[in-house]
Amino acid sequence: MSIKPQATKHIKPHLANAEQQEALGFPGQLIDNWQEKVIDLLGEKVNGSRALQVAMDACMKCGACTDKCHYYQGTKDPNNMPVARQDLMRSVYKRHYTFTGKYLPWLVGAKELDADLLQQWYTYFHQCSQCRRCSVYCPVGIDTSEVSMAGRDILAQVGMGQKYANQVIGKVALKGNNLGLPGPALKDTLLGLEEDVLEDTGVAIRFPIDEAGADILLVTPSADFFAEPHVDGLIGYAKVLHQAGVSWTLSSQASEAANFGLFVGSEQHTREMALRIKVAAQDLGVKRLVFGECGHAWRVAQNHLKDLVQGLDFLDARYPIPQHIAEITHELWQQGTIRLDVTKNAQRCITFHDSCNVARASTLGKVKGGQYSIPRDLLKASCARYVEMPSHTTQQTTLCCGGGGGLLTDELMELRIKGAAARMNAFDEVIKQHQVTHMVAMCAICKSQFSTIFPEFGHAFDSVLSLHQVVGDALDLTSSL
Repeated sequence: MSIKPQATKHIKPHLANAEQQEALGFPGQLIDNWQEKVIDLLGEKVNGSRALQVAMDACMKCGACTDKCHYYQGTKDPNNMPVARQDLMRSVYKRHYTFTGKYLPWLVGAKELDADLLQQWYTYFHQCSQCRRCSVYCPVGIDTSEVSMAGRDILAQVGMGQKYANQVIGKVALKGNNLGLPGPALKDTLLGLEEDVLEDTGVAIRFPIDEAGADILLVTPSADFFAEPHVDGLIGYAKVLHQAGVSWTLSSQASEAANFGLFVGSEQHTREMALRIKVAAQDLGVKRLVFGECGHAWRVAQNHLKDLVQGLDFLDARYPIPQHIAEITHELWQQGTIRLDVTKNAQRCITFHDSCNVARASTLGKVKGGQYSIPRDLLKASCARYVEMPSHTTQQTTLCCGGGGGLLTDELMELRIKGAAARMNAFDEVIKQHQVTHMVAMCAICKSQFSTIFPEFGHAFDSVLSLHQVVGDALDLTSSL
């Protein structure tokens, strides 16, 4: 495979301005002693993270990861090889924190941190979607996402934060969601959805918000409130919960499942964004906490939420804490509480895209591999024509959508298109062989990315569907009529 050195050196996200930095407690511009600060912070990060320590010390340069990154596959820039991206940080770490790097730097590739290397950090740590695919192939499990998250946090702390991520975190702090959508506007949107669903189905399905005493608080990505195919997924959630007779509510205080604190590697902001969910659940007096279709939101919720907010003991311990909406839907279907009719999706032939943060950083249900089987069970029960993409592109080895990890911003469109090429090749294969009409995903970023870049590959923007859109369309609502 030919390489193209520095092929994507020009692709980088906009820097946050002083206001966007200072709003999050970061310096408004590059600080004077940035070299010293970066080196100190790097030492602190490595000492505080076993995963990052492994990444810095355990790489054998075996080459197993080199061609596994979708951005390297799409750009051929060698700095997008996972091992090379890690080396941008590892070279500085070795120079200052290892004996050999201090005294024989040429022997281990140790380097001093200079302005050019700092710029490479900013560029190439923002050409990683933190999908963790490289870690699957690494014999010692090195996870490049740990490197890029740590690198981004260090950059922000010396004055080089990313505009897009900073803006999103700021909006959540002010309004409770990534879009900055105020409570009254959200309530109006939900009332409009109730009218639309009643007109379409003849069934009065509610989209409750801020209803104290409900059993379930549903926390879903804010894209579900306005954009297709996301909103069709929200309608699907509501249909399922209505048909099951479950009491539920949304919250205007916590109207966002996504947590961009993860993407920028900031434990402080990840915690602050998580705490508003706990507060909303306590204020509303709910018994269960359920997350909608958002990959990294589920990664944070399942793996870190309890620790971030210092416990969720006030919730009903008879249920998993937290839960994913797909787990609930799957259980209701298995129990026969809801019925799915495949004939209602007869016009579709579907395939499923395993979203990275669900496939490689989370689980679903009580069965090993539930993150793979649960969505597939629901899709096969909802649509008679289901086709898998090639096995090396699904489940644990799934390919990234190309827009995750805080990269879903317009100035990175060239990278996003190139990063999506591998997934598009797999999609094209099943289209040609099996006449697949739609790809289904259960992640807000994946759905936003695909609906944007599909036309670049000759597909209609609406060829991507939400999992619960397919389920909701197949749901038998006759008992409610």
